[in-house]
Amino acid sequence: FLLLIARILSPFVKPSLLIQDQTGRLSHLSEVLLDMTGIQSIERSDSISLAELADEVCCDLASIADQKKVELIQEEGDCTVTGSYLLLYRAVYNLVENAIKYGVGDKKGGGTVWISVRREGDSALVEIRDDGVGVDARNLNELPIRDDGKTHVGLHNVQARVKLMAGGSLEFFSKKDWGTIVTIKVPWRR
Repeated sequence: FLLLIARILSPFVKPSLLIQDQTGRLSHLSEVLLDMTGIQSIERSDSISLAELADEVCCDLASIADQKKVELIQEEGDCTVTGSYLLLYRAVYNLVENAIKYGVGDKKGGGTVWISVRREGDSALVEIRDDGVGVDARNLNELPIRDDGKTHVGLHNVQARVKLMAGGSLEFFSKKDWGTIVTIKVPWRR
């Protein structure tokens, strides 16, 4: 009898789960949009050492990295920028967490995430690089939908945050079975 009920309900279970998943995504997107409206009112006059910010992100994500068998490496280098510490911290945190969970975390046996900070001309760069599974994409718009149906709303959210924060940009490159490089580029100010 239970087997019969399971067969009858089976065609409805997958669509129901899909609707539940999409509802969760829409709810998250609504929160992101509300969050983005609040971003415009945040003060952007902090003097920020990018090396100290990267170090704090590494410390805050160390336990997640350990669980996923991911080594976090902060490379030498520093640069100071003016902006919102909170917004920049959240952007870097989200990118490093994304690299741990989806880049290297999806790779059998774990891997490494590197964070580097440097100045290039009139720009300060924070680069997050991993040796994870990667995808074939030269920019965010080329990212395919994940196997689990998830889109990359978080990466687009970070891109918008960086632009609002300091007129910055987000560069993205990924190659299947090689890894991913995401670079936050913000104007450097003396």
